Amino acid sequence: MEVTRILETMLGKVVYSKNGRDKGAMFVVVGVVNERLVLLADGDIRKIENPKIKNIKHIQLTRMTADDVFAYLNRGERPDNHIIRKNLKKLQEATEIDGKEVW
Repeated sequence: MEVTRILETMLGKVVYSKNGRDKGAMFVVVGVVNERLVLLADGDIRKIENPKIKNIKHIQLTRMTADDVFAYLNRGERPDNHIIRKNLKKLQEATEIDGKEVW
């Protein structure tokens, strides 16, 4: 079950969608379905109550982690949507240097 352990380390990670209608959108990984699929939420369009199921081939991983969201998920709790939005906004502002995204 090494694959499961690797996928569980994705919890709380910030990702970008590479394909689909939401291409380029920023999400947080809030769950793992199996070795191919993860659950994504942004707290706005995709709320934590109805996360998006996405193939890991269709997401771009970043080195960023939404720390507050990860803390909730680690405790086995469901973070509120405003916490997800706040974390994503803070990370997005931190990665924009001179108008360019750096991640």
